[in-house]
Amino acid sequence: MPPESQTEEALLKEMLALDRARVKRGRSVERVSIARWRDAKREDLSDEVAGEEPMEIRVRVPAAQGWRQHSIAVTMRTPGNDFELAAGFLHAEGAVHSADDIERIGYCTDAEEDQQYNIITVYLAPQVDFDTERLSRHVFTTASCGICGKAALDWVQTTCPQKPQGEFVLEPEKLFSMRRALEQSQSLFARTGGLHASALFDLEGQLLSQREDVGRHNATDKLVGKLLLERRLPASNSVVLFSGRAAFELVHKSILAGIPFLAAVGAPSSLAVELARRYGVTLVGFLRDGRFNVYSGAERLRWPTRA
Repeated sequence: MPPESQTEEALLKEMLALDRARVKRGRSVERVSIARWRDAKREDLSDEVAGEEPMEIRVRVPAAQGWRQHSIAVTMRTPGNDFELAAGFLHAEGAVHSADDIERIGYCTDAEEDQQYNIITVYLAPQVDFDTERLSRHVFTTASCGICGKAALDWVQTTCPQKPQGEFVLEPEKLFSMRRALEQSQSLFARTGGLHASALFDLEGQLLSQREDVGRHNATDKLVGKLLLERRLPASNSVVLFSGRAAFELVHKSILAGIPFLAAVGAPSSLAVELARRYGVTLVGFLRDGRFNVYSGAERLRWPTRA
């Protein structure tokens, strides 16, 4: 391995080790006191709930003298895997495309700053053409619902001109085994009942990566951010499974990551279906025991021969 690659790998391990240590400082799960009404009686006890805290994403770009800083967004998330969340968010917004676009990621450690571990700074590489005005406009309009369906579809086209690649056919049973594997992997959901999950599988149905968060879009950003930082994008010939519904945002993020097969336990939205069809990706919804609906890309499933 060339020396520069060894240095990059060591830096990645150091960043992700700090990210994992953040889970110990923050709380993915919190215990609270509750009053429970059951069988016409009141009980006073404690219960576990999903942790939720604000996280600010900042970007620093090289300048003539040092770095120029921009505050990009604030999102409510479950603490943990914060660096992956920041990387995945910037990837979805078209600000970065690969691990080479990121020099490093760090927590804010300024003594005068409050919530030091709720502020993430992404240092961009010199070759990145960072357009803060375009990014800020898009983040603002999508957050405030000030963008129409056609504009959303057209914007995706500008950020992702390539269709995901996936020349394969899956047996329906593989999807059911993926659903079971996802449920078994959701340790935080099992404790709280309050988190979404996004998971990546290979074509044999093996779970490759999974992330949980109070926000379904955050869970997907964390998953894609992990793939980006590990240089595993595009994720061709893979399947992503969402624990809830398949919204437009999740389909968009998956397409940008090069994932050709999307499945959801819940329902898709109309715009999600339109986007999936435009990009030729498979979109499955209502993945339950023994049944599912296919809204796009049915050719990637092996159907029994009709009599």
